[in-house]
Amino acid sequence: MYIVCVTVHVAPEHAESFIQATLENARQSRLEPGNVRFDVLRAEADPAQLFLYEVYRRKEDFASHQETPHYLRWKETVAPWMAVPRQGVRHLSVFPGDEGWI
Repeated sequence: MYIVCVTVHVAPEHAESFIQATLENARQSRLEPGNVRFDVLRAEADPAQLFLYEVYRRKEDFASHQETPHYLRWKETVAPWMAVPRQGVRHLSVFPGDEGWI
């Protein structure tokens, strides 16, 4: 599995709009055949800090995701709402292995 973890610091006045746009992206992403999981998390201590946890079957599936209309629309929509540029870290799953996700 290929996992992407994205930390986002949103300008507080745009937090709710960011969440709504991100939920639409997440819902559409879950329909992609290569997507296994897409979690949207909000920091308890800072409601303007969000964390996106995305799991894809293969690295290529994530690359395909980045070309979808819903992702490109999300990226353009939320960019001006971020307090700082989003920070993504890509991972390979150690545990559970591929069989643990299905």
